[in-house]
Amino acid sequence: MSQREINGTGIRVTAIGLGAMPLSIQGRPSEEQAFQVIEAFLAAGGNFIDTANVYCLDDSDIGHNERLIVKVLDQLGKRDQVVIATKGGLKRPGGEWVVDGDPKFLRRSCEQSLRDLKTDCIELYQLHAVDPNFGLLPSLEELIKLRDEGKIRHIGLSNVVHVDIIQAALDHTPIVSVQNRCNPFEKQDFANGIIDFCRLKGITYIPHSPVGGHYGHVRLGHSELMGRLAEKYGASRYCIALAWLLAKGEHIIPIPGASKPTSIADSMRAMNIRLDPEDIHAIDTLPELR
Repeated sequence: MSQREINGTGIRVTAIGLGAMPLSIQGRPSEEQAFQVIEAFLAAGGNFIDTANVYCLDDSDIGHNERLIVKVLDQLGKRDQVVIATKGGLKRPGGEWVVDGDPKFLRRSCEQSLRDLKTDCIELYQLHAVDPNFGLLPSLEELIKLRDEGKIRHIGLSNVVHVDIIQAALDHTPIVSVQNRCNPFEKQDFANGIIDFCRLKGITYIPHSPVGGHYGHVRLGHSELMGRLAEKYGASRYCIALAWLLAKGEHIIPIPGASKPTSIADSMRAMNIRLDPEDIHAIDTLPELR
């Protein structure tokens, strides 16, 4: 089973993780089906699940995804075999996604996540987004305090738009991961240098929506190139998209979402695909999603 280290932590996880968000937001599957998705991921050797307290319907449902994951892992007796990364810094009023980097709010969110995850320490806690009303530093300083108190072990960032933000964080504390949207049709983090910067600084890059979300699924389905490569490698188009990301750097750990067990089982097969250099280059040149 292909594994990669969350850089600088000593934590080794499967090269593809599970993005658990689809199991808890609008249109989510039944709890039974969600159980089957996580079970299929584990059966394929997976041991890294990404969540957030706001993966839920609205503020009255905060923590749904975290509680769901722990419930499944406990029932399967796998809790100690899986690394769970979560996030704080967003709210869900009326189902909206609203950034809140208030240090007091971050602390409350983290402490609630500790309770929902039934743990004394969260392995990887990520700032979900920088709040323009507070800026990076006040939020980051609170996460540093939480780490110093032993409530979180490692700090990550998410939804980062420029390398300067990562460097500003590094000036104050080690950052072990950056999680941004990235896929064959949304390659902005290659163009803006974030992925290369993470590699140079020893930071794990975690692409979410690695097959593009809804619109990316449509594009994958219509892409002549991806269809041709799927046929060449005897794999799905989604596998090809994930294999491309894996080929772009050993510091990259994609986290495809899934709401069906067959989907995550298929995604995990991407770890066995080695794309030829010319095929990697061909995907590099696919036009961006507009």
